Amino acid sequence: MEAKETRPKIVIADDNPQNVELLEAYLAEVDCDLQVARDGEETIQVVEEFKPDLLLLDVMMPRLSGFEVCRKIRSNPETKDLLILMVTALNEAADFERGVQAGTDDFLTKPVNKVELLCRIRSLLRVRHLKTQLDRTLAYLAEFESASRATGDS
Repeated sequence: MEAKETRPKIVIADDNPQNVELLEAYLAEVDCDLQVARDGEETIQVVEEFKPDLLLLDVMMPRLSGFEVCRKIRSNPETKDLLILMVTALNEAADFERGVQAGTDDFLTKPVNKVELLCRIRSLLRVRHLKTQLDRTLAYLAEFESASRATGDS
């Protein structure tokens, strides 16, 4: 049961079935729970319901672009800390700049290299794990400090 709770949750957001299939095959090496979204609006919905640790986000999607999805996720207090890896065929400096301004954490250019993808995913998930540990430690210290003050006041 414990191992199930620690498995990372990843969403693949891409409207191209071949891209989704390829990413799913690559992610078979990562012990994770996967969900797929096929357009921008569905991505927002899946993120809110599934609460993933990482989003692999295509930029060119119907209904909402990856840039718009990224901005919406960052503006929502519930999802603002989600790790976002944009996976895109766009490779101009201006496209990367738009992604950074929208709030992405990292980029991969299509066609995706499997080793690079897995390396980036593991790195981002490690950062997520360390941030979670830090948040827990800070909460514990704040609780400890509060309790110490309460006993010191009596």
